[in-house]
Amino acid sequence: MTKITLGGTPISTIGNIPKNGTKAPDFQLTATDLSKKSLSDFDGFTLLLNIFPSVDTGTCAASVRSFNTSAASMENTKVLCISRDLPFAQQRFCGAEGIENVIMLSDFADGNFGKNYGLEITDSAFKNLHSRTVIVINSDGNISYSEQVSEIGNEPNYDNALAAI
Repeated sequence: MTKITLGGTPISTIGNIPKNGTKAPDFQLTATDLSKKSLSDFDGFTLLLNIFPSVDTGTCAASVRSFNTSAASMENTKVLCISRDLPFAQQRFCGAEGIENVIMLSDFADGNFGKNYGLEITDSAFKNLHSRTVIVINSDGNISYSEQVSEIGNEPNYDNALAAI
């Protein structure tokens, strides 16, 4: 269990995020067209997982915008933005913001991604949502960078995440 904060108040996650150098756990998430996507759908690509509580908050929206601009244009890299928002909300946000370079994926159905990656929040008003986390998975399927942001209201370290690609 990892301790993070929400507005300075300590909260907990279900476990610990996967360690650098380990094989990335598989997942099944829902795309905005309601298709299912798993880790194997992105074989051969470097993946930047931008994980957050909800696209309808300022910090979460800022991270999607930032990674849409910078990382999505990098060669052989896919940016996956993952939350428990409904796919319809993710699609609405991207349409309204002109976001076209990232892939929005939802863990709304069962929350297994958040559980398997150890980042589901277990208490507070954000219970069952995902903590703000960035994970880079190299083209071999191994985790090469991970950051679980200690204060949910803070943005991730974009420079470090991009440097890991």
